[in-house]
Amino acid sequence: MKHEPLDDYLREAATWDADRAAQAQRSARCAWWVAGSSATCVMTLAGCLMLLMPLKRVEPFVVRVDNSTGIVDVVPVYAGKAALEQTVTRYFLAHYVSVCERFNFATAESDYEECGAFHAAQRNQAWYALWNPNNPNSPLNLHKDGSTVRVQVEAVSFFTRASSVTDLAQVRYLKAERQGSGADERITHWIATIEYAYTAPSMDPRVRRWNPLGFKVVEFTAEAEVLPQSAPAKSG
Repeated sequence: MKHEPLDDYLREAATWDADRAAQAQRSARCAWWVAGSSATCVMTLAGCLMLLMPLKRVEPFVVRVDNSTGIVDVVPVYAGKAALEQTVTRYFLAHYVSVCERFNFATAESDYEECGAFHAAQRNQAWYALWNPNNPNSPLNLHKDGSTVRVQVEAVSFFTRASSVTDLAQVRYLKAERQGSGADERITHWIATIEYAYTAPSMDPRVRRWNPLGFKVVEFTAEAEVLPQSAPAKSG
């Protein structure tokens, strides 16, 4: 004796169970696909971060303020490769002589550090030896009586070597030494021969604040300039 309703129910139950098994398989495949995609994205992001890590660095910059208008702008960073005009070199030479040849006890420490920002290694050693307190001719010893020296640059001249290399200059300047606040200045004239070069700017923000273009003084020689004396006036 056949029980058709029961057979139909069993067939429907078997079909329902097969549908549930197929749905579970589809869900498992979808879950594995999502997990694989997520892992691929994570690995890709990790690779990108590893590639970008060498590019992460601190870039110093110089902010310039116009004294008359108050406008603030950022000075473009110089990479040490492009050729510089002579006017820029003239400025650095005049500034270097003005700061490094003067003396005022109140600014002596700052001037010493600022001049060091423009020195090549050999010149820096000579600079340290000059300012060493054990040196009798150190400015710290020569002016411990409170005297001051101001500097005024009068002319900057450039020279070209026989090899067509332009890395030499002469700076004429005067020194005005004053023994006290009420004393008269004693004027002397000097001429400095300077060998210079441009290198990659320092990454130290303090050094780059003074010297953003990598200007370096390689050799510095200063000599007193003897001016011709005027002939005495003839009596009538």
